[in-house]
Amino acid sequence: MSKSSGGLTKWFKQDWVDIGSKKKGGGFAKCGRTKQKKDAKRKYPKCVPRAKANSMSKSQIKSAVKRKRASPMSKVKTIVKRKNKNGKKSSWST
Repeated sequence: MSKSSGGLTKWFKQDWVDIGSKKKGGGFAKCGRTKQKKDAKRKYPKCVPRAKANSMSKSQIKSAVKRKRASPMSKVKTIVKRKNKNGKKSSWST
């Protein structure tokens, strides 16, 4: 069997960068964090392939990083449980 060139293989071969941290000379830092003290204070990285990062506008980058770093509590949805017409319980998020 031959290996496919798409999917997970392609994902691993892409050059991933953190669009939330820019380098001084331009471009983006590599994706991920190390276990060093200087990276302990760094916020969550927003990683995308370099090709995608280069095609994004400044406002798109800002929006993506903001969504990634948003408070986890703002993402929690309330689950409402009610009985429907047939008397069965149903639930949906609000």
